[in-house]
Amino acid sequence: MADDDAGALGDLLMRAARTQRRRWRDVLAPWDLSPSQARALRVTCEHEDTRVSDLADALRIAPRTATELVDGLQERGLVERTSDPRDRRAVIVAPTADGRRIRAEVDAARSADSRELFNRLPAADRAALARILTALADQG
Repeated sequence: MADDDAGALGDLLMRAARTQRRRWRDVLAPWDLSPSQARALRVTCEHEDTRVSDLADALRIAPRTATELVDGLQERGLVERTSDPRDRRAVIVAPTADGRRIRAEVDAARSADSRELFNRLPAADRAALARILTALADQG
């Protein structure tokens, strides 16, 4: 592959990623959530009694940043903090009923948006795209 072709592919991939990020922000707007907050809410819903440090690891962010995300979600009543009964120095984060409901609504909206975006492609192209992106992500 020529260097120009590789650069053009990289640029197209970045444009597609920016488009997806913009759409993701637009999908989250009705709930006034940032993409980072939505990811943090997803992790806390998927993993009961998540330590803040485990949340930071799952999101690949600094512990202080995870604490700030939890602060924002807690202010909105979407998560609650408790002491870890096994280590009182550690903090456990768990979703509230509202947090679980909003996570389900966000997931449904994101799925609908993704279907709309990817249904622009024929099924064979979607399958090829999934195969290609998986191969690239696995190289990561």
